[in-house]
Amino acid sequence: MEGYIINALAMNGTVRVLAADTTNIAREAQKLHMTSPAATAALGRTLTACVMMASLLKGEKDTITIQIKGDGLLGSIVSVADSKGNVRGYVNNPDIDIPLKNKGKLDVGGAVGNNGYVTVIKDLGLKEPYVGQVKLVSGEIAEDIAYYLACSEQIPSAVALGVLIEQDGSVVSSGGFLIQLMPDAGEESADFLEERIRQTEPISVLLARGMKPENIIEHLLENKDFRIVSNTPCKYKCYCSRERMERNLLSLGRKEIEDIIAEQGDAELQCHFCNAKYFFTREELQKIVSQ
Repeated sequence: MEGYIINALAMNGTVRVLAADTTNIAREAQKLHMTSPAATAALGRTLTACVMMASLLKGEKDTITIQIKGDGLLGSIVSVADSKGNVRGYVNNPDIDIPLKNKGKLDVGGAVGNNGYVTVIKDLGLKEPYVGQVKLVSGEIAEDIAYYLACSEQIPSAVALGVLIEQDGSVVSSGGFLIQLMPDAGEESADFLEERIRQTEPISVLLARGMKPENIIEHLLENKDFRIVSNTPCKYKCYCSRERMERNLLSLGRKEIEDIIAEQGDAELQCHFCNAKYFFTREELQKIVSQ
């Protein structure tokens, strides 16, 4: 079943609330990358944050890239999403094995590490993309994204991200919510939301119980009036193709391609985002050189 993101305004338009069900995205990412439970949780959280933030973009071709690089065993996490709800991503080390925390919880912060950076790149079709970067706060990803939004975009935000995984490693549920205070929001609204967030169970648990994104918004707002601005379907989608890989080869330049022909004879390229492989024979490489 395809996931979706609800974007709503509440409290007379002074609060924006997004809630997403990304269970299908986390499952697809796990299947493509054969991730361990900790890697599945870390990648699923990053994909969720990325696709929620991208749903707020205005242009059809606008994209957001989130890169999380800590000093943990996972290495880098990369996610790219567009305004249409399509997202893709990968981790450098998908099969890491890391001990569980107390109460049997996955140690995502330990897998990511807390020494490093979150980099967000927004390509809005301008001459240069916007690039913002902050230090990692915890490696748990939700806190790191909230810190980025507060520091780089000056938007007070609360972020919750979760991936619930069975003992056999399968994904039960995945999702997140993002609450942002608009400039006219008062302290009373901030205090109310802070208390509601504190009382709310993990979003992955709420989704596993059958709650939908709109139900989660109702729960967070304690049934206060809100207006749904958009409902965006979201899914894992890679845009790789043989033509794109050929362009990647072309970008290497004549000398490097000639070196590949001399040393290997042929070439096999693999997409980071979906692991699809593309094979180029010696004759095809020589044709690319001639171009």
